[in-house]
Amino acid sequence: MMDRIHLSEVYKQNLENDIIKAIADMKQLELRKAFDIYYSSKLAGQIADGLYGIENMDARYLAEDLIENESELFD
Repeated sequence: MMDRIHLSEVYKQNLENDIIKAIADMKQLELRKAFDIYYSSKLAGQIADGLYGIENMDARYLAEDLIENESELFD
């Protein structure tokens, strides 16, 4: 059972890294700025909590959604 939990955590970390990279690429930001934006977003909390199964969605789609729906984070 511990292997499944560990694997799930590794997957979430990789997903978060991919989302941050996608935000940086799409908005032409430094990774540090994209990192701060991601961890200030509602999306980060939803992924951490495993809500709505969004941790199984494509990272680029989630990044686009964050950019569209949480635009106030980019000001």
